[in-house]
Amino acid sequence: MNRFLQSLPMIAGLALASTAEANNFYKCSTDGCSWGGWNLTVSSYAKTKYPIVLSHGMGGFSQIGPLDYWYGIPADLATSGANVYVTQVASFTDSVTRGEQLLQQVKQIQAITGAPKVNLVAHSQGTLDSRYVAAVAPSRIASVTGVGGPNTGSPVADVIEGVTSTIGPVGTDVVASIINGFFSFVGALSGKAYDQDALAGLRQLSASQMAAFNAAYPAGLPASGTPCGQGAATVNGIRYYSWGGTGVTTNILDISDAALGLTRLAFNGQPNDGLVGQCSSHLGTVIRDNYNMNHLDEVNQVIGVVALNEASPVSLFRAHVNRLKNAGL
Repeated sequence: MNRFLQSLPMIAGLALASTAEANNFYKCSTDGCSWGGWNLTVSSYAKTKYPIVLSHGMGGFSQIGPLDYWYGIPADLATSGANVYVTQVASFTDSVTRGEQLLQQVKQIQAITGAPKVNLVAHSQGTLDSRYVAAVAPSRIASVTGVGGPNTGSPVADVIEGVTSTIGPVGTDVVASIINGFFSFVGALSGKAYDQDALAGLRQLSASQMAAFNAAYPAGLPASGTPCGQGAATVNGIRYYSWGGTGVTTNILDISDAALGLTRLAFNGQPNDGLVGQCSSHLGTVIRDNYNMNHLDEVNQVIGVVALNEASPVSLFRAHVNRLKNAGL
């Protein structure tokens, strides 16, 4: 019965998806979480001291109608007692720019809730954005959790950078303009029309750019020379956690698996989730780094089609927020 009640927001969302109400039937943002004014919280399992703030990755967004980057995750956390906020930054640009955008939303969330701190839970490049926020505004952050975070970059970015050199500056600019235009449209649809910079986003994940970023914002990273180790659990009063996957083709029904099967080739046989290496995901306390999940599975995409022989991504987020609760965060 408890699990049935927890599924109600998602069931209702599917029912309303074709109506104008779909965009608001269950909305977690800087305006808070709601579902028709009803409080469907069924437990306090995920009721943390500080709000949970979700930070998306490269190419991400918050919500477009019923299409949710964090598929089913905010609804599940809220029904389990969490105060959840979904942020949105530029889909493509560097993490200092995205980090500043995230910081402004953290300040908004604090103003709305009166909370002195928030728990940042991030996916992919959102991990870098969150690390930046924790570095420049540590008094506002209780914890940073990275899920599939490219903390040492991604060889996929270096491969693509090589391709841009081959097609030349004109071809690169054309491709970048198409990407920027499309994601400006996506951002507008989901509520925040940020400027996009596909090339800056790509360079952010290159080996050279990440070396510079990590030198400036090292908190939570494994010690130099031990990339597959764990980082400090607490830095400057902020707890750091991470987890990631090493699955790629995890479900034959998932339309994204084929593309990730190609990008995995950039890793030369090293374990990865299709876009981020196993060791690159390490930050602070490593909960686990080899879930049978690819990079999109980690946020329950595409639309919940993930590996059948692995824990549900939704349940991993719920368990982790309970971990934050038990840590007094």
